[in-house]
Amino acid sequence: QVQVVESGGGLVQAGGSLRLSCAASGSRFVINAMGWYRQAPGKQHELVAAITRDGSTNYLDSVKGRFTISIDNAKNTVYLRMNNLKPEDTALYYCNADGLYQSGTDFRSWGRGTQVTVSS
Repeated sequence: QVQVVESGGGLVQAGGSLRLSCAASGSRFVINAMGWYRQAPGKQHELVAAITRDGSTNYLDSVKGRFTISIDNAKNTVYLRMNNLKPEDTALYYCNADGLYQSGTDFRSWGRGTQVTVSS
């Protein structure tokens, strides 16, 4: 089974920056796409940014121009660089990985999340 582990969250002041990392591990698999989601208390979870293996990206409108997603295919790791953070970015950030096992079975794995808190 592919496991996904996030890191890099923390407490930062408004206007600051953080970089989140998410690594997928396991055996005999290929990643097709990875994405970052977030959920704030009392709110629905939302897709923040996603990237495919070939580098195609999409972003939540409210983070465009501030967040950048990138992927290292050799390391099965996705990064989310977050600049000019705002208090409304405060949430639990978690990532997922979509791919295929060598057997041809597809999978979607989720991490447990990393907390990002932006103080005003």
